[in-house]
Amino acid sequence: MPDTNLIEWIRHKYLAIVTDLDERGRRRWAAAEARSLGRGGVTAVAVATGISDRTVRNGIRELDDPEALSFGRQRKPGGGRRSREDSQPELTRALEALVEPVTRGDPMSPLRWTCKSTRVLERELTAQGFQIGSTKVGELLKSRGYSLQSNRKTLEGTQHPDRNAQFEQIARRVKAQQRRGEPAISIDTKKKETLGNLKNSGKTYRRKGQPVQVKTHDFPDKSLGKAVPYGVYDLKHNEAGVSIGISHDTAEFATAAIRRWWRRLGSRRYRSPRRLLITADSGGSNSPRTRLWLTELQRLADELQMIIEVCHFPPGTSKWNKIEHRLFCHITRNWQGIPLETLEIVVSLIGSTTTQEGLEVHAWLDSEAYEKGRKVSDQELSEVHIKRNKFHGEWNYEVHPRPKPSIR
Repeated sequence: MPDTNLIEWIRHKYLAIVTDLDERGRRRWAAAEARSLGRGGVTAVAVATGISDRTVRNGIRELDDPEALSFGRQRKPGGGRRSREDSQPELTRALEALVEPVTRGDPMSPLRWTCKSTRVLERELTAQGFQIGSTKVGELLKSRGYSLQSNRKTLEGTQHPDRNAQFEQIARRVKAQQRRGEPAISIDTKKKETLGNLKNSGKTYRRKGQPVQVKTHDFPDKSLGKAVPYGVYDLKHNEAGVSIGISHDTAEFATAAIRRWWRRLGSRRYRSPRRLLITADSGGSNSPRTRLWLTELQRLADELQMIIEVCHFPPGTSKWNKIEHRLFCHITRNWQGIPLETLEIVVSLIGSTTTQEGLEVHAWLDSEAYEKGRKVSDQELSEVHIKRNKFHGEWNYEVHPRPKPSIR
């Protein structure tokens, strides 16, 4: 047995430099120490460092034959344990069979309805008789070109053959309206927001360990209700007015928001225009198929004594509506991470939304209660003075003001 003092002396030297050595360096340092000690040196170094005596002897052979291991290599080619995929040739194929999208439609697949995490895949492969860990599963997936990816919204369903032609029609009408110095607006309803001390997506800077405390469950509070933001965006002046409703998103609410925008903002910018151009999507409260939308537009046209021209985006293309990426996304960014506890907070946050491009937003509370499911008779509909465009009149039309009754 080597002398205790000798072992301690070797151990202290080893611990002082071990963190700076790679596998090859440790092996050769141990070999040099053992050779310097002479007989019994291999055993002494092995006991002091924990390196096996076989490794120390391999290091001595490398010192005796410098050409045995080329520069930069830790071991000779073929050294070390065989990889899992080499020792189990069917492993990679079995793994790919589990993660391929086709397994979603395979009723016999054990992972059809399961989140395919590396640990789940590890358990399934182990059940099939393979030896593998979750870390190795991740390495294999990466080497085969797989990565974690979220869903991407790209499919819009069946594309209408005149989709692009309608986009061009809208662009032409907006440019023509702006050349005449008359208003062109983009309208839509933003997602309804449940009021209360509830989690709001996004993050804000806070003291470390002091996040805003919100309720565990997002159950609606009937006493607080919801906020219904309806936006009107001026396409020329990068200015918007948002009405925050408290009841239902109806066509009456939509036209009330346009009316409020005109009275508070539009009438100051545009002096006595002949027409107002509205661009909108084809669904919701401003759907061209909604009778109430047409009759309320007639009321608005009569009040303003203007022709109201409407151009709708084809179904399934609402994301191309300017208001979506010039207003709504900035509102969402402005209030991220802030619980929308009251209507006052919603109005303040929307009204304080700005961008470096100079976006100006005005927000108003609409406390009116709008009736849901209001019916419009055939007689009321027939009184709408509507003129439909030759190109897709269901998307492009004008509502003309009715003559004011003469006073005798």
